Amino acid sequence: MDKSDTAPRPTRRSVLESGVAAAAVLGFAGPLRAATPPAQGTTPPALAPEPATPRMPVTLQVNGQARPLEVDPRTTLLDALRERIGLTGSKKGCDHGQCGACTVLVNGRRINSCLTLAVMHDGDEIRTIEGLAEGDHLHPLQAAFVKHDGFQCGYCTPGQICSAAGMLNEAKAGWPSTVTQDLTAKVALTDAEIRERMSGNICRCSAYPNIVAAIREAGGAATRL
Repeated sequence: MDKSDTAPRPTRRSVLESGVAAAAVLGFAGPLRAATPPAQGTTPPALAPEPATPRMPVTLQVNGQARPLEVDPRTTLLDALRERIGLTGSKKGCDHGQCGACTVLVNGRRINSCLTLAVMHDGDEIRTIEGLAEGDHLHPLQAAFVKHDGFQCGYCTPGQICSAAGMLNEAKAGWPSTVTQDLTAKVALTDAEIRERMSGNICRCSAYPNIVAAIREAGGAATRL
């Protein structure tokens, strides 16, 4: 009888066991080699320093003032406003564009400032919560939020107010929402319209009824004006 017929054949288990054993040996040998000190009298090679990220010049027109900056091109608009300019009214909530606490107005339109880079807005007109009031006179939305107690902790309030200001501009321009029934008629700011248009702004204190009431009153005042 041929001896090859009686020799044990490799099985799936034996192949896996051999592979695990080999990996273990190599795994132990690697750290041992890495830990071996350099030969006496030799200097280990120095690690090359990482190149510095170049700064980019940008001028942000914030609340009517030119703010020239030199920023890392990866800096978000939110971080530039908060960390470089010192306008901390815009809040960093989720940092993923899901809560709306960072909402500001750029050229009259509301955006999530955590999702856009500062260098993308060179020369743009940026309005934050600090720039809505005119001197000691509150913006109608700010006054309405105070009147209707449209906040509790207040963390989301700057984003809510800036978003509402942008939303009122959209409604005034005739932009429909998913709940607008007549696309040819003037937008009527019903509670359903306000809730849908403000759905990107989260209030973890659940002050939504008061927020809707404040926006409804401010929207009516804007319409009358």
